[in-house]
Amino acid sequence: MRILIWRCSTINKNVNLNEGIRQREIRLVGEEESRIVNTRDALELAREQELDLVMISPTATPPVCKIMDYNKFLYEQSKKEKENRKNQKFVDIKEIRLSPTIEENDIEIKANNAKKFLSNENKVKVSIRFRGRQNIYTGQGTKVFDIFISKLGDIGMIEKPAKLEGNNMIMILAPKKH
Repeated sequence: MRILIWRCSTINKNVNLNEGIRQREIRLVGEEESRIVNTRDALELAREQELDLVMISPTATPPVCKIMDYNKFLYEQSKKEKENRKNQKFVDIKEIRLSPTIEENDIEIKANNAKKFLSNENKVKVSIRFRGRQNIYTGQGTKVFDIFISKLGDIGMIEKPAKLEGNNMIMILAPKKH
């Protein structure tokens, strides 16, 4: 003989199960039909089938419930979540630091590194640090950014324009969608 343990508490905080459902009448949804029944009758039907009575939509009037194997439902839901996480693509942010007094050839080298990062579908954070008296000449930083972007060509696009944050001017570039 199979012994069932009826759970009054909820595994998922948002879902009411079995005796945890406190309403008098519920809408019982089946595969073919839906009908309004007394909660006790629905619990009896679930016990006869050795399944759980699960509240799907508590905000509806009357609340919507379904008879199902709740553990199997949770297992299938966790499998779907794992599959979705497996298919996700994570984007790294690579950083390139420049200075306001950088030479043209050095900008070329840094731009080539940025092209590699962007071709690998990574975002690039370009930053310029101003030290001491350089804080007065933030316009020089925007000129350096303009030269840097012109060296990239059409590989990347500006996701977040240059913005001065304290002693740093930061800009974020993203790869262009093809």
